[in-house]
Amino acid sequence: MNLTKRRWVILLACCLINLCLGSIYSWSVFASSMADFLSNTTGVKLTTGDLAIVYTIANSVGPITMITGGWFNDKFGPKNVILVGGLMFGGGMVISGFATSVNFLIVSYGLISGLGLGMAYGSTISSCIKFFPDKRGLIGGITTAVYGFSSVILPPIITLIVNASDATVAFKAVGGVFLVVVCVSALTIIPCPQGFVPEGWTPPATNAGLGGVNKDWKEMLKSPIFYIMLLLLTCGAFSGMMIISQTSAVAKNLVGMSALAASTAVSVLALFNVAGRISAGYISDKIGRINTLAVACVLSVIGLILLYLTSEGNIMYFYAGISVVGISFGSFMGVFPGFTADQFGPRNNSVNFGIMFIGFALAGYFGPTVMRNVYATDGAYQRAFLISCALCVAGLMLTFVYRFVKKKQVN
Repeated sequence: MNLTKRRWVILLACCLINLCLGSIYSWSVFASSMADFLSNTTGVKLTTGDLAIVYTIANSVGPITMITGGWFNDKFGPKNVILVGGLMFGGGMVISGFATSVNFLIVSYGLISGLGLGMAYGSTISSCIKFFPDKRGLIGGITTAVYGFSSVILPPIITLIVNASDATVAFKAVGGVFLVVVCVSALTIIPCPQGFVPEGWTPPATNAGLGGVNKDWKEMLKSPIFYIMLLLLTCGAFSGMMIISQTSAVAKNLVGMSALAASTAVSVLALFNVAGRISAGYISDKIGRINTLAVACVLSVIGLILLYLTSEGNIMYFYAGISVVGISFGSFMGVFPGFTADQFGPRNNSVNFGIMFIGFALAGYFGPTVMRNVYATDGAYQRAFLISCALCVAGLMLTFVYRFVKKKQVN
């Protein structure tokens, strides 16, 4: 099988891996049952809030192994990196099934699984981007979309296991399956040859990855474009991370929805998030990455204004708002892997995108924090929507700064 055909097999394998890795978004399904189990085990009453630190750490440590694992990926190929990441991610979940305390979970799930996730996820994205220089936007959208789609299809399955037993059994069963799927899928992935060009495609003369521009992380950090892109990602992902972190609570407190209706809102947001990743990735191949991101910033402003205008019982505004914010957030997550490769070249993209992903981590920390603090102070979310709206406007301005700096570099 030639590489032009085999790359589709590699894409499928990476999508299967990302479907497993995206289960981190299903943490809330484990948390309630695990809190009850640990309460009975320790004799100390624990809530899902007490376990939130586990999820926070699992998300926060990802960029560490995206960067370090990315270096190994670029030097030695993705197979071994994903194998190690899969062993850590799935193994950490299995070990979590033996947890006897919150600190145990912090180590097993927060650190071991979280670090494994970052290692494997960074390699899958980078590998696919390298094999599809002709469709970087679309492929970046698909691979990140599958990761997000995991939050739609896995929670019901995990819930069935939890309801039939408890979270400890679910951790062991699901972790074991993920370990096997990720590691077996990794065996099909090979390094992309430098300068690979798919059959039937002629690279444009200005293509960064095939036109001779392949910057390592040190060269990237010296470029002012990097800092503009990092800030743009932070601004663009802020609203999505803010809303995603507390969609259910916003649905209940802002609109007055029931718990069941609020869970539906979470699924709706997830679906539009996935749709945004694929559609924006495809569109960015046609109209350009920066133009697509500018549109995403405008859409986010519209969505946040709709949420700002939402009052109790106003379901239409609420659903319209979270849907548009979901599309916008998905756009940033789908476009940025290809955007980074376009700008700094594909050769070192594993490390470069890992560093760029710090922008997402910043949004992931500050977005939920602002939302939580504003609601605690005001008893309402409106001011948080306005803060996020201002950041989206700043993101839009950064797209023009990017164009200016880029044009100046060319001239």
